[in-house]
Order: sequence, then structure tokens, then C-alpha cells
Amino acid sequence: MDYLSIINKYYPEDNALRQLLLKHSRQVADRCLQIVKKHVELPVDVQFLEEAAMLHDIGIYQCDAPSIECRGTEPYIRHGQIGGELLRQEGFPRHARVAERHTGTGLPGFEPETLEEQIICYADKFYSKSNPDHVRTVLETAQSLEKFGHAGVVKFLEWAKQFE
Repeated sequence: MDYLSIINKYYPEDNALRQLLLKHSRQVADRCLQIVKKHVELPVDVQFLEEAAMLHDIGIYQCDAPSIECRGTEPYIRHGQIGGELLRQEGFPRHARVAERHTGTGLPGFEPETLEEQIICYADKFYSKSNPDHVRTVLETAQSLEKFGHAGVVKFLEWAKQFE
């Protein structure tokens, strides 16, 4: 699969939103690849992991988040579900599951289940599209998740033990 052709389809213009999506997605993909390089014992489909990491936020353009150049009408919390719908339409159901399951540490009914889903969800938490040049520490990330409930923090810290 050529993930760039899908990105080009939904982000055809070279604008600030496309550049932000590409930067953020590459940051997440590179962190995922570092994790699997460090943990060769993990039974991971590396090609799929990189593709899915590059596509996990494909749905943001339909959301209303002007601070990150998203000029759509949907609430930002829905970007994962929107991305899942788009990727299913493109014929990529595994990639769609990643998009749907990466928000927070998983929304109710959409928790990351596979190892690839968990790694991408984990890696994504270190990079904010609103501050793309900053890489959060594990502590900063845990603190940023606290506002969504302590259970998510616990899950994130378990992943940190497994993946760092």
C-alpha cells in the first residue's frame, strides 16, 4: 500500500494542514519504528505499523479545530472514527481500526487491541499537533492524559513499561 497516495487524495493541496499532518504522522511512525527496533521480540507487522501510523489521523480535515488548521464541521473527538470510515472506503480495514482506536488511550468501545494498535496509540501521545516541535516526556504525557481519567494514565504507563 502506498500511504502517500491516500494522503494525497484527501490532502491534495500543499498547505499548512497537510504539512502538519505529514510531520505529526512521521513523528508517530518513527517512534513506532524505534520501539520495534528496540523490542525485536514483539511480533509486529512492521510495514503495516508504519503505514497505519502515517494514516492514523487521516480524518482531521473534516473536523473543526482552527488552531491546527482544521476547517471542517465535525467535533475533533470524531477524527478517529472519520478516519476509520475513510480507510474502510479505501479498502483498508486494519488501518481503519488503528484510526478508530488511537484517540486518548482508546475511547469506550474503541480501545486498542492488537499490538500494532497499542504501539501507535502509545507513540501518538508524545506528539501534539498544536505544538509539533515539542516531544513530550512520559511524565508530561501521563499528566496530559489525567484530564480524561486515571484509567487512561494507568494504561499509558503500562505501555511505557512495555515499549520503552
